[in-house]
Amino acid sequence: MVFAYYLTCFLISVALTLVLAWNWRKRFDVNFALIFIVVDVSNMGYVFLQMSRNLEEALIAQKIIYLGGTFLPMFLFFAVIRLCKTDVMKWVKPAMIFLSMFLYGLIMTAGTYPLYYKSIGYTVENGIVVLTKEYGVFHTLFYFILIAYLLTGVVVVVYTYFRRIDVSATILAMLLIPLLICVGGLLIGKANNHNVELVPILYDITLGVYIVIIRKISLYDVMYTGIEALAREGDTGFISIDNKFNYLGSNEVAGMILPDIKRVRVDTCIRDYKLFDNSLIKWADDYDKDMLDGVKNDQHICRSADGKSVYYVNISYLYEGKKRCGYQFFFIDNTKEYNYNERLKKEVKEKTAHIEDMHNTLILGMATMVESRDNSTGGHIRRTSELVKMLTDRIKNDPDNDFDFSDEFCEALIKAAPMHDLGKIAVDDAILRKPGKFEPEEFEKMKRHAPEGARIVHEILKDTDDEVFKQVAENMAHYHHERWDGSGYPEGRKGYDIPVEARIMAIADVYDALVSKRVYKDKMSFEKADSIIMEGMGTQFDKGLEQYYVAARNDFKNFYIKLEEEEEE
Repeated sequence: MVFAYYLTCFLISVALTLVLAWNWRKRFDVNFALIFIVVDVSNMGYVFLQMSRNLEEALIAQKIIYLGGTFLPMFLFFAVIRLCKTDVMKWVKPAMIFLSMFLYGLIMTAGTYPLYYKSIGYTVENGIVVLTKEYGVFHTLFYFILIAYLLTGVVVVVYTYFRRIDVSATILAMLLIPLLICVGGLLIGKANNHNVELVPILYDITLGVYIVIIRKISLYDVMYTGIEALAREGDTGFISIDNKFNYLGSNEVAGMILPDIKRVRVDTCIRDYKLFDNSLIKWADDYDKDMLDGVKNDQHICRSADGKSVYYVNISYLYEGKKRCGYQFFFIDNTKEYNYNERLKKEVKEKTAHIEDMHNTLILGMATMVESRDNSTGGHIRRTSELVKMLTDRIKNDPDNDFDFSDEFCEALIKAAPMHDLGKIAVDDAILRKPGKFEPEEFEKMKRHAPEGARIVHEILKDTDDEVFKQVAENMAHYHHERWDGSGYPEGRKGYDIPVEARIMAIADVYDALVSKRVYKDKMSFEKADSIIMEGMGTQFDKGLEQYYVAARNDFKNFYIKLEEEEEE
């Protein structure tokens, strides 16, 4: 039964070693392999001990067993400092190797010199081989070294936990288990049954824990391989998380782009950090959705913390073999290209604005030319344009307004105002320049300027890409003489059938006509003009615009007073 126990422990350790070989990566520390090999050899020694038939064979088996007791704590400690990313002075490792070799040399004297064992005997009790030993003076050194490895390893793990966040807390906790059970088992020695050693099964538990650790760091191996390749390029950032959004690691460039990542401990869930809701978490969620929908994801753009560099963020899944295990975020420095494109956009925008200014100047020139043919409306287009702007600003600045104007629409309103009377270019000079009131027949001809204006505006703007401006300008020219009650021209539209831009233009057009001097009338007082406008609300004008006219009427008045002062100067 005891032999079966030792044989089973040996076979388990061999099986775990095969698992290690299956999962081996080039980046794995060689100490991992040495731990498994030493345990295999040591457990094999326990099997050989039970198979021995005399003291000489038993001593050979015992010396094989001591390979584990002597070198395993050292390899465990080396693995600890490697996984804890702790540097030790150059002389420390050679000193430890020398000390372990010296100790094992003393063990090899057993049976020959009384240095490690003063005496050793061979007996078989109930089929179990038992060695009776009297310890020599150097046996105490064995316990001293074990205690030193245990305490030093624990100190390194605890220190790493509090001083480094780039090491997984889970791995740190698992590193303590082999130290405690393996070294502790060697210190305790035997179980209650003095003929059966617990050490072989404790060794197997140690290997089992290291298999878990190795499976864990195999994911980091995929990630760190990528980091090393990217680090050589020097300008590419890299962040990796697993499927549960646990942080795996990053390089220095990524830390400059997202400085908060440097405060996250490895293996900590980044969903616990609100700082990443609009970056890593959103990017990963969007990527999942895009992949599910079969859509190629767009690149995200982010800036470095100092705002000087621009990075494209490319996302991909992290794989271990064929198994998807997380996400990779690549931050590719695209500052030069981005700045170049921005300069191009700025230049295009400036040139487009220049072309638009030329276009608007041309249109304004045409409107001014048309206005110069009319003896009675000098300055009308400039003044009505200002009134439209004042009304539009009042509407836009009211958070509770029912019109829901976009910035683009408001800009189009103001820009299109000077074009509302372009149709007068088609009106005969005799009618347009008549000093008195129109005869009915003349008025009918005058009314043609509205639809004709819409036609002219359409022809002028038909090739423009600004559809909003095109439609607003046509509507203003076409319908600014329509009345809310349907008694206007040219189509007799009523209420909301009249485009809102034309309803706004109507107020500005009539107000200017009232307070301006014409050849057939003197200018009207502001109070009288205001009274007429207010009376027309709900009949001639849109009642919904009343509150904005009321809010702007002092602006109207001040604008005309300022014009009069400028003319007097």
